[in-house]
Amino acid sequence: MARSMLIITRQSPWSGPTAREALDIVLAGGAFELPLALLFLDDGVFQLAPAQQPAHLQQKDLTANLQALAMFGVDSLFAAKRSLESRGLDETTLPLPVEVLDDAALGALINRYDHVITL
Repeated sequence: MARSMLIITRQSPWSGPTAREALDIVLAGGAFELPLALLFLDDGVFQLAPAQQPAHLQQKDLTANLQALAMFGVDSLFAAKRSLESRGLDETTLPLPVEVLDDAALGALINRYDHVITL
C-alpha cells in the first residue's frame, strides 16, 4: 500500500522556484496515484490569489499548474485560515476549491499523513 504524503507549500509564487517545485512534486505524485494532499500555508496562500500578474515580476505563471491538480487526481487541497486572513485574502474569491482549516484542524491534518514535506 502506498504511503500517504502531505506537501506544505509556504512560499509565495514570486519568491523563487520553491512554489513551482512544490507543485511539481504534487503533480508527479498525482501521476503515480499516490495518496497525497497539498496545504497552502504562510505566504504559500498567495499562490491562491486571484488575478495574479507574474509577468510583471518576470516570473512564470503557476495558474496552469494549479488548475492541472484535479486532472492528476489531486483533490485534497487545504489552506490555513490564519494565513489567508493575515494576508488579506478572502476564501470566497480563491480560484481553487480548497478546504480552509483553523489551527486545530491543521495539526490534525498533518498527523493524518505518513510523510510531510515542507517547501
